Amino acid sequence: MGKEYETVIGLEVHVELATKTKIFCGCTTAFGGTPNAHTCPVCTGMPGSLPVLNQQVVEYAMAVGLALDCEITRDFKFDRKNYFYPDNPQNYQISQLYLPICRNGKIEIEAEDGQKKQIGIHEIHMEEDAGKLVHDEREDCSIIDFNRSGVPLIEIVSEPDMRTSEEVIAYLDKLRLIIQYLGASDCKLQEGSMRADVNLSVRRAGEKEYGTRTEMKNLNSFKAIARAIEHEANRQMDLLASGEAVIQETRRWDDARGCSYAMRSKEDAKDYRYFPDPDLAPVHISDAWIAEVKARQPEFRTEKIMRYQEEFGLPYYDAEILTGSKKLADFFESAATVSQKPKKVSNWLMGEATRLLREQNMEADEIRFSPKHLAELIDLTDAGVINSTVAKEVFEEMFRNDVDPKRHVEEKGLMTVSDEGALRGVASQVIKENPKSVEDYRNGKQKAIGFLVGQTMKATKGRANPELAREILTELLLK
Repeated sequence: MGKEYETVIGLEVHVELATKTKIFCGCTTAFGGTPNAHTCPVCTGMPGSLPVLNQQVVEYAMAVGLALDCEITRDFKFDRKNYFYPDNPQNYQISQLYLPICRNGKIEIEAEDGQKKQIGIHEIHMEEDAGKLVHDEREDCSIIDFNRSGVPLIEIVSEPDMRTSEEVIAYLDKLRLIIQYLGASDCKLQEGSMRADVNLSVRRAGEKEYGTRTEMKNLNSFKAIARAIEHEANRQMDLLASGEAVIQETRRWDDARGCSYAMRSKEDAKDYRYFPDPDLAPVHISDAWIAEVKARQPEFRTEKIMRYQEEFGLPYYDAEILTGSKKLADFFESAATVSQKPKKVSNWLMGEATRLLREQNMEADEIRFSPKHLAELIDLTDAGVINSTVAKEVFEEMFRNDVDPKRHVEEKGLMTVSDEGALRGVASQVIKENPKSVEDYRNGKQKAIGFLVGQTMKATKGRANPELAREILTELLLK
């Protein structure tokens, strides 16, 4: 049935900006904290309080818009979006309807078949976040935390240009990277600093008119977004196939149950009774201000991939992996500059660091050890002070506790055993204790030497120089 229909998807992505204070007051935007401690009369909507616009919010919004090839609205203003809900202290939200700060942009993604596809950006507007309702089932009540109220957001509204969940994830992944590279937000879905609402409709293949759309909320991971899209597309197709109509509504996704349910009928702009905010003056953006923001734009992923290949001599695969996180890219560049061994830095980050991040369920942003310490570990290994086995053990300790590798090796006595006399004694004992492997080797089974080297390494607690151990064992076995 899926081939009979086409899915049409547009996204509304809310991004919490990385300012230190809120959009219209001086309260901190720090995540968490004691409920209602990060508040003042402005962000709790007290009568007579007046908002003052945070300039950094405007500059972050402009930076994202420029990166997405948007037109910057030279004269913008704020509007009041009226609705009544307990976590909305003023009973309206300060947002932008008539003159959003950015319009008519685009972002290029790589589609499933490897082809490039352009997704249109309808607009980007600034607004304030609401508070948070906490439902207490034991007391059978809901309480409100206004710490998040007034935290600055931008909402990035795409055109309905996506057709599959894979395209949606590719769009979100690239959007997240661009914003992270700008430093405009950490875009952590699990903390709510990036949230996506999915507008989805289906139509018969070949039709030009859009079908009736629904909006899905409560999507806090890429996996949940993909599952919700597949479920909602199938739900609408089933309705159409059975001759029923799709109702325009807002639906809430329940990821634990793998289904969505209706929240309310979908509102239009008229339902919110928008009007210009009388407490906030219109703002003019000059050419000089745009040029200033543009001059601060960073090197983005595409440019970094090219430079890593040219400047550091890395393969494309390495460059692509390392630039998949701004933190990882910054870490690589720092370590490569200190060590002057970029490929070895890349190998450690893509190998052991990636493994440990996965095991600890951590993001690259949570790496605690310093680039300088990784450079020192590489130098210790290259100088033969420690072997590769010990280096991995030291790296793991460094990953967990950021120990100084040189000091750690000295304190724990992990230096490579390269004393020929000492190794000869150990090798002789290994040969004596493993007659079967000795016989196998002398009968032409070359792999047996690997086992004997391993036993020598075990006897020295991994500290033996493996090349020297192999050389001594070979010599003794040929006698």
